[in-house]
Amino acid sequence: MAGDEKKVDAVFEGGGVKGIALIGAADIVEAAGYAFQNLAGTSAGAIIATLLAAGYSATELRPILMGLDFKQFEDTSLLGKIPLLGQEYEIVRYLGIYDGDYFLNLIRRLLSEKLKKDKVTFRDLILPGNTEDRYRFKVHVIASDISRGRMLVLPDDIRAYGMEPEDLEVATAVRMSMSIPFFFKPVTEKNRKGDTCYIVDGGLLSNFPIELFDTPPPADPEWPTFGFALVPPKSMRSLDDAVEHPIHGPATMLWAMFNTAMEAHDAYYMSQPDVSARTIKIDNLGISATAFDLSDAQKQQLYESGQAGAREFLKTWNFEQYKSQFRGGQLDVRRQSAMSRPAATPLRDVPGGPS
Repeated sequence: MAGDEKKVDAVFEGGGVKGIALIGAADIVEAAGYAFQNLAGTSAGAIIATLLAAGYSATELRPILMGLDFKQFEDTSLLGKIPLLGQEYEIVRYLGIYDGDYFLNLIRRLLSEKLKKDKVTFRDLILPGNTEDRYRFKVHVIASDISRGRMLVLPDDIRAYGMEPEDLEVATAVRMSMSIPFFFKPVTEKNRKGDTCYIVDGGLLSNFPIELFDTPPPADPEWPTFGFALVPPKSMRSLDDAVEHPIHGPATMLWAMFNTAMEAHDAYYMSQPDVSARTIKIDNLGISATAFDLSDAQKQQLYESGQAGAREFLKTWNFEQYKSQFRGGQLDVRRQSAMSRPAATPLRDVPGGPS
């Protein structure tokens, strides 16, 4: 690592196809001399965090994401392609319209090409010298086990399904995190009791887990955590605006409920002063997370919106000022071994973590 690089942890919010904007913001942060350390994300944010953790730079990811045909993510059966009735059949029969296989194989290929391995597991993304779960792996992704009513922080929480975190395939974890309910079929895993559990999009429970790497106050963080959040345009933030989730039947009603729960939780969380102060707010241009027919012009606009959000944030960011205002000014001990400190706070004890 170059001596002039500044360390930063990063947490990326979910947002479907709007993830292109996250790469635009990450590009500006990297260009400003920051080197990503611990990364985390939900859904689209999990995709970005994982690829950065594998060694891609934001500059490398730009042409990859800009060149994607998101319509290929709509991989479904012949019956599923029948207008209206086909989609309802897939939801009733398989709990999701699209298989998610195209996406899974895409992530597998990108990770394999970067790390020169046929199958990339979290063993390949271990950070040396860290024993505490939340700092041991370079990336964590958020998913939701709707069978058990639990938020999952992967790879650590895969233990509940009889697997060691190091052995979990990274692409599978990302596939879990991006399983938008009713759009993509959920991933199923057997828990230790042998019961089948259904795992879906992490945004259902935590779309913006920015607290993941925090140390308990009053300890100062050794370096900052930047949040990368997708926010609606100013013209859509008023309570008097038109409804953004029109309902035309059962499927759209369920989708509206999912979005309302997710957006309300994140809007409240990002209104907290300490969270807002370290969050790069990116205008999402009013684009839907499932706008798989995104045009090249819209992709470019999202990317540039991410760049603009990061530039605006970095104009006023001051880490020492942040610590003075929101932390206690004491020495941070989070990078010490768990053997030389009081019992480490496990992820499930972190506010918003799984119970």
